[in-house]
Amino acid sequence: AFAVSVVPEGAEDETELSVLQKPEGSRTISKISRELKEIVFVIQSQSNSFHSKRAEDLKRDILKQAADLGKEFPTVLLIHQMDRHEGAWTILPLMRDFSVTYGRNSSWIFFCEEDTRIQVVKLLEILGRFDRSKEWFLGKALYDEESTIIHHYAFAENPTVFKYPDFAAGWALSIPLVNTLAKRLKSEPLKSDFTIDLKHEIALYIWQKGEGPHLTPVPEFCTDDVNSYKVDYCATTFSNFLPLCGEPVKKEDIFVAVKTCRKFHGDRIPVVKQTWEREAALIEYYSDYADMSIPAIDLGIPNTDRGHCGKTFAILERFLNRTSPRTPWLVIVDDDTLISIFRLRKLLSCYDPNEPLFLGERYGYGLGTGGYSYITGGGGMVFSRIAVQKLLASKCRCYSMDAPDDMVLGMCFSGLGIPITHSPLFHQARPMDYPKDYLSHQIPVSFHKHWNIDPVKVYFTWLAPNTEESHNGKKVGYNREDL
Repeated sequence: AFAVSVVPEGAEDETELSVLQKPEGSRTISKISRELKEIVFVIQSQSNSFHSKRAEDLKRDILKQAADLGKEFPTVLLIHQMDRHEGAWTILPLMRDFSVTYGRNSSWIFFCEEDTRIQVVKLLEILGRFDRSKEWFLGKALYDEESTIIHHYAFAENPTVFKYPDFAAGWALSIPLVNTLAKRLKSEPLKSDFTIDLKHEIALYIWQKGEGPHLTPVPEFCTDDVNSYKVDYCATTFSNFLPLCGEPVKKEDIFVAVKTCRKFHGDRIPVVKQTWEREAALIEYYSDYADMSIPAIDLGIPNTDRGHCGKTFAILERFLNRTSPRTPWLVIVDDDTLISIFRLRKLLSCYDPNEPLFLGERYGYGLGTGGYSYITGGGGMVFSRIAVQKLLASKCRCYSMDAPDDMVLGMCFSGLGIPITHSPLFHQARPMDYPKDYLSHQIPVSFHKHWNIDPVKVYFTWLAPNTEESHNGKKVGYNREDL
């Protein structure tokens, strides 16, 4: 049985709803067409050719559905084309533009990812339940079961009370709320320098310490697959699969660099060898101490307690100068990163190695004041060879040996005009640091950190080529609920 949507206070009357639910009559079709014109669709797109094509396909699908309904067309925007803002992907900096441009003639801004699928008539029916003259923040609700470092341990006493939207299901802001946010952002800029988990941070800003609107859960905003039995009930669905755009790239086309140091040779490296090392054809371990038993290569750079910029740039130089120029991909991981090279090979089939690519989980620094985006290192950083060539041909280097390597790389690529490419399948933290409902529509590529977990168990549960991967001749199957 499905949850029944509650018609909120201020919703339009029932006769209006019943008309919307039966779009057979010509009058109703024209009414729907007019209402559609009042929605601004914003696709959270990226400029990389693979992602921009998917976003354009979604835009065409929305406009085709609109054409089938009548003459009125909605506005469909692609975030990566709003390049006046380095931080356009963080959305809040766009509120003023949205308010100025659409504040008078629109009712809703509806945001979605490139793989969100939308039933436009159903979406209009859902939005029609809410009084568009009031402030609404709508979405599929996620919440933390435990307080987590990703969210700075927010709501530590009871993290389940705070809800934030799953972007994959789509989410909506009423224009009155957009106008309010635009005014507030003008007088009260975003305080945090870092953007780490955008969906949580947007909800936190809108919530405004309890004075702003909470997220209103909409059960018809779904992340079920388009083939799910729920599809007739959902206004949105999500293509929850690992992209594959042809044959997976060959093992020999990916060079894997593992950053380690002497103090972790005894505990972290054995985990790599028990789990994902066998998936990599080309792999080297880089340390501050040569150890032939691993084997680990001493790069001649002392270990640092904080950032590892010196070590990472030495790895980049080595990749360019010591590996075959026919090896198109470089992956740099920490010694406590758990990664599926098997899945990464599928994912990379969708990217052109002739494009400069810097891929992983995207964070942001100082984006409200002209900062930059970067790939957070713990989840794994993927580079095309041409991206490494362009980077090292530039003058951009570490400002100190212990500078944060991932942030320096982001700053360098930003200066070169090479955009970061985000994939939510890379994870800076452990599986239990994310809502179960969020991970349920993913086929993850990586997780990070060994804190208070059995990393071998996590690997074989979440990342092994299949969930009953043979381990030392034995079948191993774990329940994700236990992790």
